Amino acid sequence: MRITRRRFCYFMVSLYCLFSCYALYSYFFTPSKVTRAHRVYKESPLLRSHRVGSEKDGYRVSSKVVDEWNPWEEDEKNAKELRLKVLENYKQGLLSLSSPSALIELKVQIWGKAAIGLYLWEHVLGGSLEPVDVKAQWREGKLKAGSIEISFITGPALVPGYFSIESENVVLVLNGREESKISFATLWLQYTKTLVETHKLRHVAVVLLGNEQCNNDWIRPYLKKYGGFVALLFIIYDSTWINEEDVYQWPLGVATYRNFPVVEPTWSMVRDSRPYTCNFLGTVYPNSSRETLMDVVTKGLHQLCFISPRVHWQPQETNDSFALYQNALLQSDLTLSPVGINTECYRIYEACSYGSVPVVEDIMTPGNCGNFSKYHNTPLKLLKSMGAPFIFIKSWTELSAILQREKNMTYHEKVQRRTTVIKWYQQFRLQLKQKFLQKLREVFLLRDGL
Repeated sequence: MRITRRRFCYFMVSLYCLFSCYALYSYFFTPSKVTRAHRVYKESPLLRSHRVGSEKDGYRVSSKVVDEWNPWEEDEKNAKELRLKVLENYKQGLLSLSSPSALIELKVQIWGKAAIGLYLWEHVLGGSLEPVDVKAQWREGKLKAGSIEISFITGPALVPGYFSIESENVVLVLNGREESKISFATLWLQYTKTLVETHKLRHVAVVLLGNEQCNNDWIRPYLKKYGGFVALLFIIYDSTWINEEDVYQWPLGVATYRNFPVVEPTWSMVRDSRPYTCNFLGTVYPNSSRETLMDVVTKGLHQLCFISPRVHWQPQETNDSFALYQNALLQSDLTLSPVGINTECYRIYEACSYGSVPVVEDIMTPGNCGNFSKYHNTPLKLLKSMGAPFIFIKSWTELSAILQREKNMTYHEKVQRRTTVIKWYQQFRLQLKQKFLQKLREVFLLRDGL
């Protein structure tokens, strides 16, 4: 009787193993059958709420129906991607069991004392912060990129001398746009200088929101080649200092100080028909090219575009105005980007986030910005050198011809263009991340070993 029970148990275990193997094979290697689905088009609540006002103002709302849509395509694609992802995770899991964790060669701490630090951390490096509340006094995060471990701290509670220094390698993010910001930035540089002199820090890099007219001489004495301690400078705007050796250009990015989010591309963002050909929501300054833009638009083009000008600049948006702006980007094929004090503006990057093509006024603004020592493709040299798929113009009088070409574009051509813009912007941030980490590694680690 004892032998019979043992054989029976062996039989049941063998049967269970066979059934498990068959289930795994069926799940991963047999084609999935996707049930029939129906596409439901949901109009944006904001678009619906503004439809009446838009029609009164003469705005055109497209009723174009998306053609040749395959109701099974998205589900089939998602199912296939899920299977591949599960298999890849399974393989990686096996590899992680047999191989030791990657060695950390370099630890870097980023001190974020300007809003552009959030663009660096969340949009470029792909990090997250705790707590998620943007109004929190203290926020921090940590990530690992290859052999480099990076921590990030920010918030009003980040005050010199009252926080823990976790690395001898620091990236300081500062705002040097105007005099009041420069005074604050100088205090941080002096504090950092003391830490270097007392051997609490070894390497320092700075990411700087420079002056819009490139008047940045105040930071020059802190650079290493002028007797200071800052080994690397990443600077925003087309400064003539940029040499690709110790001074690099950095993008302005999105308006994180207005809490512009990291936008994840969706299927509908690319495929849905957009009711507006173009949009412009912004301040119209007296005696500026923006007045020319408004003159051109109001002469018969306002029916094609979502236009919402204002007289005075607003540093902060209301929830309604911000939602309206995001909706305008999402519902427009083109985003008009006239120059301000500088050619580069947040609107360029925010439009890319939603697949709306920036139409950029490609002229150099007054000031000390200009051609670099090695390059002569300004303004917006960084974007141009990385193949930005934008429309560059020299005058807003060209807009009529641009909108006429838009009328002749097919739906599929516009979908392809949106895909190109979104993919380019993703690749743009990835290349920035790679270059940023590469320069930190070269200067903080490799040169230090020479």
